[in-house]
Amino acid sequence: MGIDINFDNIAYTVIDMNGKLIAMSTIPFNGLKRALSHRIVSENIQRKYPKGWRYVRGIREAIKKHGRRARNILKDSCHYVSRRIVEIAREYNALVVLEDLNKLRNRANGSRNFNKKLSLWAYHRIQSYIHYKALIEELRVIYVNPKNTSKTSPIGGKLTFINYRWVKLPNDHIITRDIVASWNLALRGLNLLIRNVGSRGSVAALKAPDQMQTQEGMKGKPVPVPIISKIPKR
Repeated sequence: MGIDINFDNIAYTVIDMNGKLIAMSTIPFNGLKRALSHRIVSENIQRKYPKGWRYVRGIREAIKKHGRRARNILKDSCHYVSRRIVEIAREYNALVVLEDLNKLRNRANGSRNFNKKLSLWAYHRIQSYIHYKALIEELRVIYVNPKNTSKTSPIGGKLTFINYRWVKLPNDHIITRDIVASWNLALRGLNLLIRNVGSRGSVAALKAPDQMQTQEGMKGKPVPVPIISKIPKR
């Protein structure tokens, strides 16, 4: 199960041990936008009183109030989306594949607004919540390199970029780049799993407590993938 964490949604794709699609969808993540609004209000208050806001109790309390609300919103939203992801992973008994994003902040050199969003973006918290919730459910978690996952076709060939959000696959199906990224993450996790098996000589080696859990015996049959056949309006 590949999981792509974005500013406004969490995309996931579930594949079987042969790389065939089982399920894919997105879970809305509105906490960042709501928290960002409180952050902006807090900064506007400080900008209005650049020198004296620290010495006025009412202003200090207003700034703290918006800061608490932003933190609580993010915390609650992260718990919600991580719980939903783990519930889906448990349904399919899936290996959870997350992005290795440790160097994301160092690579980010966007606009001031982008960096403000990034400072509030709780991807590390979401990942940590998914990780410990998955371990509680006895599901294994691995991290893979996310480089070019939203720019690479998961079925071979080349992607056609319609706009920033939508792409066309070589088979003319249209999906979002978030789904493409989660699909590629799942495939990279499968490749890593296969290499792990090959290095030990048999699938049975993965049953050891210190090895990754396989996706054999995943529940349910493959379901139709929600592919959009027409170019959506921007």
